[in-house]
Amino acid sequence: MAISQEFAPPFKLIAPYFIIGVTFFVISSALLLGLDISTLQAQDHTTLSWVHIFLLGFVMMVIFGAMAQLVPVVLEVGHFAVELYYVIYPLLLIGTLLMGYGFLSAPALLPYGGIVVLISLLIFVLETFLTIKKVKKFNLVMSSVLIANTFLFLGLIFGILMALGYAGTIEIDIASLLRAHIYLVLTGYVGVTIMGMSLILLPMFWLSHSFSWKSVTYALGVISAGVIAVMFSSIFNSFTLEYIGYILSITALVLYFYQIYLIYKTRVRLDNDIYLHSLLFSYGSLALSLIMGIVYIFYPSNALLLSLGWVLFLGYITFMILGHLYKIVPFLVWYERYSPLIGKQKVPLLADMVPTKSASFQFVFTSSGVFVGTIALLLSSNTLFKAGVSLLIVGSIFVLKDLLYMINYKKGL
Repeated sequence: MAISQEFAPPFKLIAPYFIIGVTFFVISSALLLGLDISTLQAQDHTTLSWVHIFLLGFVMMVIFGAMAQLVPVVLEVGHFAVELYYVIYPLLLIGTLLMGYGFLSAPALLPYGGIVVLISLLIFVLETFLTIKKVKKFNLVMSSVLIANTFLFLGLIFGILMALGYAGTIEIDIASLLRAHIYLVLTGYVGVTIMGMSLILLPMFWLSHSFSWKSVTYALGVISAGVIAVMFSSIFNSFTLEYIGYILSITALVLYFYQIYLIYKTRVRLDNDIYLHSLLFSYGSLALSLIMGIVYIFYPSNALLLSLGWVLFLGYITFMILGHLYKIVPFLVWYERYSPLIGKQKVPLLADMVPTKSASFQFVFTSSGVFVGTIALLLSSNTLFKAGVSLLIVGSIFVLKDLLYMINYKKGL
């Protein structure tokens, strides 16, 4: 798959997304100290507040920044209107704060926060679609971008309806729509985006080649069918469609795992660094969450559901994002600051720009926090949970420190 930096936007456009996103990671980690897991429910207002702060403020913010860079580079076309990205992150920031506070203390703010987030995400979706329209030749990665953004748009529609219902503006069954909203955004957008983009980043960083793309091609189709099935199960309140959707999604993830194995098997380079450690922990967490999901289908319990969400959010998604930040940020900074100096003076290696010891401390604290938190949720132990969260907070502070170090790296200039 060809990668070209010719169409890459300036790093000053990307950096705020990463800085704000990681700052929200620190904030969302700290907010976990206020949770009482002995009485916590998946649809509790404090849970909903935290989930939106984490997903919108951290996950979506970082993904949008990465997509601003990767979409034009992979598709080899310039952005339709790259200046719109200077508008997206302030709106997403404001909307996230309004929704986070709204779920906690002021439900009347939810429609306003939801509308601001909706505008932000609609701008992103529209700009992405118009950028894709400029491409003459369609490929697998482009398909994943198109599918993911379609699911994001549908998820937004369900989200704004729920926000209006939560505030009492309209009468709807919020519980029935929640499943579609979560699945469209989390599995449909975040899941498909990670699936599609990892097919670019993993072969690039590992120098993998000559492997088959069939598994992930099937996986994209199967997971799309699964998301659609769950969405319609929410609309028609169909138990059968819901479980068909879950089974299809699990099947798609197994196919995706096999694709990752093929990429790993054909690797030329595999550095024993923070990137590899993060990916191993991330995929290990995904495997564990799949096992938990299968068990939950047959033996549902609140503790297992909370543990599953914890492993999926803090284990899989978080470490997938953190691992790639330690690769993407040094590359973007190096390309902008040092690539013009090649042949004129000595330039640093990408590895020189990563604070190795600090990154190792970050990994130990963050992974330990996820592990301890998982055990605490399964045992419903508040004391153990706060211990895990404390480790997670320390790890998140290391992430922010490391990010700022890599962004401000100017040795040799």
